[in-house]
Amino acid sequence: MPRCDSCEMLFVIFCCISVTVYNVIADESTSYCNKFTQDCHEMELPSESVTALAVVPYTEGQLLPHHRPTRDFHLGGQDIHIQQDWGSLGVAAVVWDAAIVLCEYLELHPEVVRQKQVVELGAGTGLVGIVASYLGGHVTVTERREAMPNLSKTVDTNRVDSCPGSITVKELDWTTDLSAHPQYDIILGADIIYIEDTFQALLTTLIHTAREDTSVLLSCRIRYDRDLNFLTLLEGHFHVEQIHYDKSRDIKIFSTKKIKTKT
Repeated sequence: MPRCDSCEMLFVIFCCISVTVYNVIADESTSYCNKFTQDCHEMELPSESVTALAVVPYTEGQLLPHHRPTRDFHLGGQDIHIQQDWGSLGVAAVVWDAAIVLCEYLELHPEVVRQKQVVELGAGTGLVGIVASYLGGHVTVTERREAMPNLSKTVDTNRVDSCPGSITVKELDWTTDLSAHPQYDIILGADIIYIEDTFQALLTTLIHTAREDTSVLLSCRIRYDRDLNFLTLLEGHFHVEQIHYDKSRDIKIFSTKKIKTKT
């Protein structure tokens, strides 16, 4: 058979690309993979787009965490099962590192939520709210309308009869009338600072649901300069302090309280 230099070159290129993509998918700790995860979060890519990138076979164990159909955790003294649905709901139906870090922080400081009226904004799967209820908080987890069925199902799946706290699910769209929503002792938010168009609505929601003695805990990865813009907006109405940093996952937790009005 005559030698085909072009064919050999194409074969070599294909092999290099295959090995590179395989390594990216298999090694979730690489910086490239982290960037890929951040881009997926930012763009809310549908599952079809992600699948198209895979040119070699893979197993479920090699998928990025937020593309796995299920994830299991042991937090707040309980086993938690989360069914993820990236393809249908995107970022609202998967567990992000910021939620895990906030749950771990609450485990170390259960007094933050114990016997408190707690709300989780942009709850997604509700992991943070579920853990807060296990730690004794009376929790309301909130999301926009289209995410409610998935959130309700996840909360019901993980209810524990012996739970010292309680948990309810409530629709809350930051861009709509907030008058029906009360103020809370504790406000929790995990990775809800990433879409600039929602910053003003989120700020308005925080102002409405917080009293002067309300503690607001925001767990997030600062991906872009614009994320810092939200913290600047927040500082116009709240005292903002970084209270925790998870270096391995590059997640920061900020504690904020309303600036007291002068009388």
